[in-house]
Amino acid sequence: MAAEGGGKEMNEIKTQFTTREGVYKLLAHSEYSRPNRVPFNSQGSNPVRVSFVNVNDQSGNGDRICFNVGRELYFYIYKGVRKAADLSKPIDKRIYKGTQPTCHDFNPLTATAESVSLLVGFSAGQVQLIDPIKKETSKLFNEERLIDKSRVTCVRWVPGSESLFLVAHSSGSMYLYNVEHTCGTTPPHYQLLKQGDSYAVHTCKSKSARNPLLRWTVGEGALNEFAFSPDGKFLACASQDGFLRVFGFDAAELHGTMKSYFGGLLCVCWSPDGRYIVAGGEDDLVTVWSFSDCRVIARGHGHKSWVSVVAFDHCTTSVEDGDAPAEFSGSDEEFHEQIHFSGGGRDRANSAQSRLSKRNSTDGRPVSVTYRFGSVGQDTQLCLWDLTEDILFPHLPLSRTRTHTNVMSATSPPPSTGAAAPTTVTPAATNNSGMNSNNSVSSSNNSGNPANSLPSTLPRSNSLPHSSNPAGGSTPNSNTSSGTGGTKGSIIDSTFITTGVSKFATLSLHDSRKERHEKDHKRNHSMGHISSKSSDKLNQLSSSRTTKADAAKTLGTALCPRMEDVPLLEPLVCKKIAHERLTVLIFLEDCLVTACQEGFVCTWARPGKVGLLSSQNNPANSPSGTVV
Repeated sequence: MAAEGGGKEMNEIKTQFTTREGVYKLLAHSEYSRPNRVPFNSQGSNPVRVSFVNVNDQSGNGDRICFNVGRELYFYIYKGVRKAADLSKPIDKRIYKGTQPTCHDFNPLTATAESVSLLVGFSAGQVQLIDPIKKETSKLFNEERLIDKSRVTCVRWVPGSESLFLVAHSSGSMYLYNVEHTCGTTPPHYQLLKQGDSYAVHTCKSKSARNPLLRWTVGEGALNEFAFSPDGKFLACASQDGFLRVFGFDAAELHGTMKSYFGGLLCVCWSPDGRYIVAGGEDDLVTVWSFSDCRVIARGHGHKSWVSVVAFDHCTTSVEDGDAPAEFSGSDEEFHEQIHFSGGGRDRANSAQSRLSKRNSTDGRPVSVTYRFGSVGQDTQLCLWDLTEDILFPHLPLSRTRTHTNVMSATSPPPSTGAAAPTTVTPAATNNSGMNSNNSVSSSNNSGNPANSLPSTLPRSNSLPHSSNPAGGSTPNSNTSSGTGGTKGSIIDSTFITTGVSKFATLSLHDSRKERHEKDHKRNHSMGHISSKSSDKLNQLSSSRTTKADAAKTLGTALCPRMEDVPLLEPLVCKKIAHERLTVLIFLEDCLVTACQEGFVCTWARPGKVGLLSSQNNPANSPSGTVV
């Protein structure tokens, strides 16, 4: 797909790109796919997904990769930047009949060189627990489809648990399972446990322990993806109704909500310190949401179609206090110990969070913070974004804050995509409306509350040339509990009092001339969403419920600020890297991994990490026929 104002140059598949760190290179010989290397005809199939696990192999080659292509599921030793992929020797390969794998997840706590626990969700609603090393199938959950008949959209092990896992369906429901329990031979009966704004939690009524332990009903339409916070205490859900909902997982309490600019939300991820959430979807935008302030702090515009995956790069995220830099650039194991990025004890996040929480200090010392995240979409493009302190701390004078944006723009602009725009300061619009951290209605003059008033100048970061207008306010510490500090089973054993969830108040925006930024969006660049028939029906049902009147109610509120009311980010990198829509983006220590719907899983070496494959990385020999 050519970009706007395209041509041959714009339509070429890129095999490298440049950031301020250096050059990222595609390793053609590290490409994983079906053994025959033939592009998969993806018409009507579910998205290709990739999962990783490290089995702590003494040989030093402990990484394992799992990916699904159509009806097939593959399990390989992942050699990354070290050696070329050997597709002739998969550890395990499975071909399913009557259903297709849709998603999967390894349990990092139980993984060893002799055994791994892999959950696989399917298009018909079942969930399978397999061990691809032993080539065993341990259990099949929802086998008779008595719990839910719709497609599994996301499956995750509960962080810190060897037996609990959470499953989301296109019906809009999530179910909590225990691998030690059976599912029963009759449909489950439920009892209301907790209810709030657009969600309800039910427990399963049974004389003996059985699955599911809990049923969550969230929003309207499909629940497309969920993600646990790094400390495992909170759960972010992206739904087809366009809402991001963040819950305290143990207490099943709604912490905050955000609405997409239009259309459904398809993906969600947390920053390594748990302070920010990024979501993407059918509005072609990436939206950055503050966990502590419960508000949108920035949007990113670079994709020309639906955003399918967002992910933070923990190796490039950094905080610098004075002259003492501290980056998340250690080994993957060290980072996992600090952040609890893929499993383990919840308390491991404290050390890394404390470093990033330095930015809340009030001693006036300059603090420089950069969060790197990426996104891929149906437009076949990879975008990289930097979230810098001029966006995170708009209340601080820019003269006291060193911005990475200026440094990046002046030193290493991407050569073929154009340099990111330098940081500029634009006069604020004459609108004194703002919102405080409690989401209460702002008065028109904001008198007596300078902390919550709009700043006189507006921050810019890789910005597009029109004004942005974020609300000010400090960033309190987000390492708070939702009221219960119990274990994962506490929600089952405790009695909850049903309480109403306070709704987000709206901003007092009286702009008679509403800018229709979404009209600039060219829908002819959006590729049709290829999905199963059941998913199509759910999408039609969801769209019929979500009327234009509903969208108008949220636009211009704290749930969904107008485009001109928050900073608009420009991508540092925006490259077409595949022939088919992209479905995977994972950041690893030495590389980043992408995958497209043709079934090709690509490895991009970080700067200086090409290693043994540097002499072999000849794009002309690429099995997928990539073009330089």
